[in-house]
Amino acid sequence: MGDTPAERDPDRGETPLQKQDRNWTDLLQELRVLQAGIQILTGFLLTLPFQQRFTELNPVQVGIYLCLVVLSVLVTALLLSTVVMHRAFFQRRIKGNLVDSADLLLRLTLVLVGLILVGTIGLVFDLVLSGAAGAIAAVSVAVVVALLWLLLPLLLRRQALRRRTARQRRPRRERTRRTKGGRR
Repeated sequence: MGDTPAERDPDRGETPLQKQDRNWTDLLQELRVLQAGIQILTGFLLTLPFQQRFTELNPVQVGIYLCLVVLSVLVTALLLSTVVMHRAFFQRRIKGNLVDSADLLLRLTLVLVGLILVGTIGLVFDLVLSGAAGAIAAVSVAVVVALLWLLLPLLLRRQALRRRTARQRRPRRERTRRTKGGRR
């Protein structure tokens, strides 16, 4: 199944199973990058209560801090859930389900990581400068994250689709010119 030319991906020449394997490998690489980053961020957050100034936090700052810790732990759990799913799906011939489920979890993880980044920068600026500086920093980072994680990929995807469409149309035009001109 998937070995005939008609069943292969026209761009890469992959069978459906090979494509699932490649997609799973790509997801694992993304998860590794996220895991390292979230471990560092979680470690940073977990050390804060042991700092002398932590006792000076007002109730809002403590609430923000605790929300960030909970989000960080949730991200860790989501990242680890892909490993659990891999174990549960292992050798059951349902890699497509695994890839689709891991993709969904990774997207949810990215949303939570974005919230953690925004909240952490806001809290740090609040503690170091002021509440207003924290709010400005958080909003600024939220805008940058939205631009980099949402708008930029959308623009790049549209640009790639336009190029692909243009490439696919070129051979048709050339074939049409050849047959209209009497050459074959």
